[in-house]
Amino acid sequence: MPRTSLVPRLQPFTSTIFAEMTALAVRAGAVNLGQGFPDTDGPAGMLTAAQDAIASGVNQYPPGPGRPELRAAIAEQRARYGTQFDPETEILVTVGATEAIAAALLALVDAGDEVVLFEPYYDSYAASVALAGGQRRVVSLVEEPSGRFGLDVDALRAAVTPRTKVILVNTPHNPTGTVLTRAELTAIAEVCQEHDLLAITDEVYEDLIFDGREHVPLGSLPGMAERTLTISSAGKSFNCTGWKIGWVCGPAEVVAAVRAAKQFLTFVGGAPFQPAVAHALRSESAWVADLRAGLADKRTRLSAGLAEAGFGVRTAEGTYFVCADVRPLGFTDGLEFCRALPDKIGVAAVPVQVFTDNPDRWRHIVRFAFCKRDEVLDEAISRLHRLR
Repeated sequence: MPRTSLVPRLQPFTSTIFAEMTALAVRAGAVNLGQGFPDTDGPAGMLTAAQDAIASGVNQYPPGPGRPELRAAIAEQRARYGTQFDPETEILVTVGATEAIAAALLALVDAGDEVVLFEPYYDSYAASVALAGGQRRVVSLVEEPSGRFGLDVDALRAAVTPRTKVILVNTPHNPTGTVLTRAELTAIAEVCQEHDLLAITDEVYEDLIFDGREHVPLGSLPGMAERTLTISSAGKSFNCTGWKIGWVCGPAEVVAAVRAAKQFLTFVGGAPFQPAVAHALRSESAWVADLRAGLADKRTRLSAGLAEAGFGVRTAEGTYFVCADVRPLGFTDGLEFCRALPDKIGVAAVPVQVFTDNPDRWRHIVRFAFCKRDEVLDEAISRLHRLR
């Protein structure tokens, strides 16, 4: 009989909280604020560009690094941060940022190498480190009196060992909604340079930052261009998460290594979507500004509703997400809370503790997504008030 058991390092990743919460939400007919995808489409010009590409025959394999017009548009977009990338050798188009992260780790991490993650971390990070045969070292973000989750620089320094190879940085940060400050990123840059580490940055929410805050790419800081892989995508900026168009930018030799891994994962992807994303990057900045303003209002709407329902609401500086403390409502375990919530009141949320190596530190925090239509948010808020 053939052996069918999973490779041991993958056994912890046989299921995800998203699948579980979605199933519970569907069964209960719940409002799903657990998953981070919008319920409205992106700019009309971008959608038309994709339709035109399909109609005009852009339906076969694109070039391995991605279509030239998209790589050129990505280079133009990154230049707004003062960073320069050669679209021929320093930019690679991927099947979303998730593939970019996996391919980067597969390319750069050898068995036994350590990768520093900041927890709570997006769940694919831990799985990708395991796939590469690496070991994760975790640094917990800390709850500040302001309600923000910030970087513990001392803990970061303590986490680095002689076996550390990579620091994986996510800002704006999912699931907490934190936007790392220039000072926090400078501290990370100093650690990378002191220990000769590579940095991989997940910046997919770079356009979704509120209240006048700035997005600072780690690779734009002094001494970091040559040691940083910058990853982003179109999905969050243009409400097209299902298109799965992402990219990697960095030094040519490092991007070449990522491409070597990526070509045996998906080879290429999304041919007709690539010229449409190029159009969006070049022509839809006003649409993105309106999206950002609308999301800031939705963030405020949901945060206020959660507070009125009795949650301890944390600060959401960016992304799609606001985190909340369930203890004021008499609950102590976010996972139990989220598993009961769909049947109890018809709302789905996600427990933050499942994105950590230290769940006790995060057991009281749950995550809600506000990238939904106002009427959906209002219905969820109305139902959440039944918890009081």
